Amino acid sequence: MVKGISHLAVNAKDMEKSLDFYTRALGFKKAFEIEHQQTGKPWIVYLHAGGRQFVELFYTDEPNKPLDPWGDKLWGFNHICMEVDDIHAIAAHIESCGYEVFIKPQQGSDGNWQCWTMDPNGVRVELMQLGQDGLQMKVILEACGKE
Repeated sequence: MVKGISHLAVNAKDMEKSLDFYTRALGFKKAFEIEHQQTGKPWIVYLHAGGRQFVELFYTDEPNKPLDPWGDKLWGFNHICMEVDDIHAIAAHIESCGYEVFIKPQQGSDGNWQCWTMDPNGVRVELMQLGQDGLQMKVILEACGKE
């Protein structure tokens, strides 16, 4: 089942100001960046918030175009991610409760397993099983001095 909140995702209107706020003002550490697989452009900056928690900042360079495939607002809250032990078990459980898993379990660009559902209010919920070689796990282990 769910182990905890893995990350909060924010669509960054201004990446530099967002990085300044989360790093300088709040003290989070820049962990890594991910490029978009199809375009090769900067896509996401991960900030380590401590322990096993992160903040994702999504780049955008098209101010008049929605950032994501669901057509949500361009800026602000994007989704919440919860860490799980078994991605396939949680997906099956969600479906057995009568809710849709609209992105079935798959491996993401960061090396972790993920699936996606939506709460009754329209909030996108990502479920993530951290991989031993995933980018987040590397940061977690380094922060714990185990690398």
